[in-house]
Amino acid sequence: MRSIMIIKLSDRFTYGKLLKFTLPSIAMMIFTSIYSVVDGFFVSNFAGKVAFSAVNIIMPFLMTVSTVGFMLGTGGTAIVANTFGSGDKEKANRYFSLFVYTAFVIGSVLSVLGFIFIRTISISLGASGDILKHCIVYGRIILVILPFFILQIMFQSFFIVAEKPRHGLLVAGVTGIINIVLDAILVILLPLEYKLTGAAIATSFSQFVGGVIPLVYFTRKNSSILRLGKTIFDKRILLKACTNGSSEFMSNVSMSIVGILYNIQLLKYAGENGVASYGVMMYVSMIFSATFIGYSIGSSPIIAYHDGAKNHDELKGLLKKSIYLHVISGFIMITLAQLLAIPLALIFVGYDKELMDMTVSGFRIFAIAFPFMGFSIFGSGFFTALNDGVTSALISFLRTLVFQVISVLLLPIIWKIDGIWISIVVAEVMSVLFTVLFLIKKRKKYKY
Repeated sequence: MRSIMIIKLSDRFTYGKLLKFTLPSIAMMIFTSIYSVVDGFFVSNFAGKVAFSAVNIIMPFLMTVSTVGFMLGTGGTAIVANTFGSGDKEKANRYFSLFVYTAFVIGSVLSVLGFIFIRTISISLGASGDILKHCIVYGRIILVILPFFILQIMFQSFFIVAEKPRHGLLVAGVTGIINIVLDAILVILLPLEYKLTGAAIATSFSQFVGGVIPLVYFTRKNSSILRLGKTIFDKRILLKACTNGSSEFMSNVSMSIVGILYNIQLLKYAGENGVASYGVMMYVSMIFSATFIGYSIGSSPIIAYHDGAKNHDELKGLLKKSIYLHVISGFIMITLAQLLAIPLALIFVGYDKELMDMTVSGFRIFAIAFPFMGFSIFGSGFFTALNDGVTSALISFLRTLVFQVISVLLLPIIWKIDGIWISIVVAEVMSVLFTVLFLIKKRKKYKY
């Protein structure tokens, strides 16, 4: 009976089976986003607006240095799944081990460098006075655990390849609960000057656990198709993984750069309230975008496997089903966002009416981007799964950097603060147009 319930990468996927297989990844990303949101809630409501602004200023840098996990995770899973599809299990596990070890070493180096230069980095991001002090404290505590956070990100993708998506969900659940409980204890109970420190400790400890649990699982004998073991340094395959995962790297780096630019524009047009309002929107939008990211993570190994096995009919079916699902889910999300704008803003900034009004107004405009956002995220992930890192990276580059930078620099001149929120929508619409063009152009090459 148990064997009937197990879904393998080699299966033919109906709508139901596709949703069932990707649901743990979607839930995992939503859960991860929720505990990040809870983190923001505690900082905003108990540590204050200044501390909350400091977290939002330093966060783009922290996310930038963690992109190694996204790059080797998504780029690596496509290679490993494709190798399994071609029938070489030993080589697939050797590649898996190489990616994990490399990510940990790079993460360790970035952790040390970031810890040393965090003050200079914070100043360059516009931090000063009390905000600067908060940036340094929060940043250094998070950076200490960076290698394990990178592993946590990577393993979220590799659990899918291992045909154990529920294990990834379980790890996300455990780490999320740890973060929430520690936030509630440390942020609430510690004196005001130490509340942000408590939030950072809660986050970093949960990230440590999130990296260690799967590391132990894959090191020991397990029931999955993946296991950490001996490997051979292969510069060619590492470069291929980095190239293949460059879209995710580009996306996260670009988002960080754009986040900095948004903060600069918001300080110019709306002051500290603008930065705090944007921070709330970023936290809340994580929950909505997590659905799309989770689906992309969950479906990518399936696509990569069938591409490696040359199952072109199944590949075509997966693309068609995925497009339908994204259209439907996108419009559900925009509806939910409009309905929940006030309650969500109330949770974070209900203590400040002016800030709350700005957040509600901005989020309702921002939410229009959700249907378009999901399609582009999947499009980029689709080409990553096909080992076409160049096309995937180009979609991400246009979506998260080019269109956003142009929009956020030009539109506020016309519409002031609303122009900043509108710029997100314009960027996502333009991204969809180019994603469709790439899908049409590459159709014959990949036979989908």
